Amino acid sequence: MIRGRGGAGKSTLAAALGTATGLPVIELDEHFWGPDLEATPPDRWAVVQGELANTDRWIMDGDLGPYDVLDVRLRRADTVLLLDHSFPGCAWRALLRSRERADFWLWVWSWRRRHRPLLINAIAAHAGHATLHVLRNPRATARFVARELTRRT
Repeated sequence: MIRGRGGAGKSTLAAALGTATGLPVIELDEHFWGPDLEATPPDRWAVVQGELANTDRWIMDGDLGPYDVLDVRLRRADTVLLLDHSFPGCAWRALLRSRERADFWLWVWSWRRRHRPLLINAIAAHAGHATLHVLRNPRATARFVARELTRRT
């Protein structure tokens, strides 16, 4: 399970790990947001996640901030990767990627102060069995991928 601030590189990391491990990659944004960027209601989102996490092996990438329901996939995750990258780097990558709504920028700005502590608490409460890797910058993330590639060959 890959979490982190918008623009941190969650999808890029998921794709690299999917290639390295052969595990299926599930991009949560594809399942969560409706055609007009409307959020899936929390009760429905919990059901959808349960269906997505119903297999034994997967890589799920996504951090839906205040819209998310974490406990469903945290209970199933054996590994949690937390991309705790800086605001400037994430903001720059998000700007290069696409136009975003104001609520996205508020979430990206407040992620470390407001959302990260909630995530850490949720991991402790629902995924105490999982291995947690906190990757603080793109170099640490690249080293993690390199180690995984080396381990798999």
